Amino acid sequence: MNRSDASSAIGIDFGTESGRVLVLDLATGAELATETVRYRHGVIEDTLPSSGAQLELEWALQHPLDYLEVIEQGIPLALQSAGVSGDRVVGLGVDFTSCTVLPVTEDGTPLAVTDRWRDRPHAWPKLWKHHAAQPQADRLTEVAVQRGEAFLARYGQRISSEWYFPKLLQIYQEDRGVYEATAAFLEATDWIVWQLTGTLCRSRCAAGYKAFWNEREGLPSPDYFEAACAGFSSARARLDARFAALGTRAGLLRADLAARVGLPATVAVAVGNVDSFVSVPAVGVERPGTFVTVVGTSICSMAVGEEELPIPGITGVVEDGILPGLYGYEAGQPAVGDMLAWFVDRLLGSAGGGYGELEAAAAAPAPGAGGLVALDWWNGNRSVLADADLSGAIVGMTLSTTPAEIYRALLESIAYSTRCIVDNFTTHGLGLDRVVACGGIAEKSPLLMQLFADVTGRPVDVPASSQVPARGAALFGAVAAGHFADTASAVAALRPAVARSYAPDPAASAVYAQIYDVYRSLHDLLGREHVGLMHSLRRIRREATSPQGWTLTHA
Repeated sequence: MNRSDASSAIGIDFGTESGRVLVLDLATGAELATETVRYRHGVIEDTLPSSGAQLELEWALQHPLDYLEVIEQGIPLALQSAGVSGDRVVGLGVDFTSCTVLPVTEDGTPLAVTDRWRDRPHAWPKLWKHHAAQPQADRLTEVAVQRGEAFLARYGQRISSEWYFPKLLQIYQEDRGVYEATAAFLEATDWIVWQLTGTLCRSRCAAGYKAFWNEREGLPSPDYFEAACAGFSSARARLDARFAALGTRAGLLRADLAARVGLPATVAVAVGNVDSFVSVPAVGVERPGTFVTVVGTSICSMAVGEEELPIPGITGVVEDGILPGLYGYEAGQPAVGDMLAWFVDRLLGSAGGGYGELEAAAAAPAPGAGGLVALDWWNGNRSVLADADLSGAIVGMTLSTTPAEIYRALLESIAYSTRCIVDNFTTHGLGLDRVVACGGIAEKSPLLMQLFADVTGRPVDVPASSQVPARGAALFGAVAAGHFADTASAVAALRPAVARSYAPDPAASAVYAQIYDVYRSLHDLLGREHVGLMHSLRRIRREATSPQGWTLTHA
């Protein structure tokens, strides 16, 4: 088939450090081209770009104009690389890290780019890993427990600082001026769809997992938010109660934008999605039984089931949240690539030899030979403890411990945490027979994939796709365009091949089972029984490093 004659779809995956634009052939499922556009401002964690104001610990912001650069630069480059004429593109879909929240004006302008508000930190988009709202998350959890709020069971009985309302409550308490000036607090995935189409169309997926919304019950009551903080019931009005299902056409590409990027204005744009969830159909999963994990800066892990089960320690279960007709379950680990980068780049630097050399050295010893076990809490714990105030630990170090042994212990800790999540799902009735792992680290680290198989006792498949979330976004763009009758048809037609498979090694699994017992004991000791130890360290650090001034409530 002549490539120029085939229909294509574009998927755009907005990640933590960059955006990826993918062109997908809808006849063959081939990924014709991918272009990566790094965010000019990266993750804003230290100082505010507009004023140089120092940010407190646990802050993580982004610049909204970086997202637009991904579209304007990435689409033309991807089309050129793919050799595809823009008029062959029928649909476009996007996914985003979540919960990433933008305060915007009535017309959708981010407060961060306005003269009046650009120097106020709370006016900037808060990235998913903004953990400074942990006190607000704890307060919302406490009140939900006291009031017996039924919605809490859908979120593992604990609210995360990574979610929508804790971030809003932090703004409400710390900068009332920004809060009152904000017409709407938008998930970034919804904001970017607004910029693409000129129409605000909010995603059920993002609202369900990150903002306590349920199709049957709506949002929690105003009384709940008022009990958490006087006046905070107003937050419900900042979240429009109308939401669209995945695969819905949000609108057509704006004519002016279409002309700039080389696409026709007839391109259908799908309602926004979340980067992890869009990966499930992208790897070809359409029924229960598979554990899908997206391994990158962090890990998001998903499974689907035919009924809603009360599973503690998850980060959400939403009907139709991942695939139509099924309940989608989410869990995750917030420090994976970040944790490895901390060790390789920050601690070892140029003397460390890089990831490839460390991986080879770490793969050589027999399981258990390093005598180490680590708790992978460098960025807190998302599942099953749901506690952003936890911090990492490495136990068993001696004067003979090597960098390669530490690196392997960090990789093993990722696998142990994954098993903890898998065990939590299966213990509470969600059967899981295999693992599908995707993302950059899944492609680059055969050692970690073998550890996943050995530690979980399940076969692991890595799909033949360079950009799974972007592929999933393109899939939903094709559904929104009507190229496929429904999501199931798109999944069946576009299922990627398997690039590599890993089977559990019984001998290695036996050793890892022993170490996992140690891991779980430490996990429960420091994460539950004596969690105050970790919390005290975090509190002391905050008090010792907290800047003065702007963090006080503004009028």
